Amino acid sequence: MALTGVLRPGHAQLRVLNLEEGVHHYRDVLGMVETGRDEQGRVYLKCWDERDHNSLVLREADRAGIDFVGFKVLDKATLDKLEGDLRAYGLATERIPAGELLATGERVRFRLPSGHDIELYAEKQAVGNGLQVLNPAPWTKASENGIAPVRLDHCLLYGPNIAEVQKIFCDVLGFYLVERVLTPDGAGNVAIWLSCSHKVHDIAFVEHPEPGKLHHLSFLLESWEEVLRAADIMAMNNVQVDIGPTRHGVTRGCTIYAWDPSGNRFETFMGGYQPYPDYEPTTWTFDGLGAGGGLDYPQRKLHESFLSVVT
Repeated sequence: MALTGVLRPGHAQLRVLNLEEGVHHYRDVLGMVETGRDEQGRVYLKCWDERDHNSLVLREADRAGIDFVGFKVLDKATLDKLEGDLRAYGLATERIPAGELLATGERVRFRLPSGHDIELYAEKQAVGNGLQVLNPAPWTKASENGIAPVRLDHCLLYGPNIAEVQKIFCDVLGFYLVERVLTPDGAGNVAIWLSCSHKVHDIAFVEHPEPGKLHHLSFLLESWEEVLRAADIMAMNNVQVDIGPTRHGVTRGCTIYAWDPSGNRFETFMGGYQPYPDYEPTTWTFDGLGAGGGLDYPQRKLHESFLSVVT
């Protein structure tokens, strides 16, 4: 599919209770690369194979959770057009000047009915992945540090009115629905997986009464063996695991869910299939999420912590 409009997830700003504990977790255990610190005290990190300056920003706060999620768009003209489209749809937007986020250009921020702040931006400093661009090697020394995911892959957010959220992403931003879980009565969706690419999802939402909640940030690994290695590294570093290693029925991804020291859930993820916008969305009944293996295919059960613990 043509890469136009919204290209990919670009960054997320996460609140942590102790900044240096958070940095140790994401830099030394997960294996991200620290790329800078700003005057506000925020710490910037990227995955080893990402070309842009940062994909994760850590901010110390008195409660854990997510501040905002940013998506990179094709160019400045696309940014201007999408801001106009959002305004025409009835959403208020805010222009954040270049440089407010380190190495990042001007951003357009808007709030979803779910209570989440989403940003669009066109420019971020390219720092490369540590490999030459002519006849490159397949990996760098940074890819041996910690779990070493290759990129920030997606996030799952919890909040109200996801039916309206789906309209905004699909009708305004050009995403498409890949999978969904029906409500118990089958009348609507309790969960949606949305893509702006040919990934099985770039963002997902679950209906939840409290607005603005984070379920998890997901980091991509390249094989099942790397997921199992991630489990070993988590155990050796006393990282508390929620679920896994296992496979989802939804998205067919292989996964471990665990918590950082502040209680923010993160995922190490691989697999899934490659959808296209003309595919019919896959539908799961509410019962199928548990007994049908939607969440945990081998055990075919729901995990209470997975459904209830958010930040």
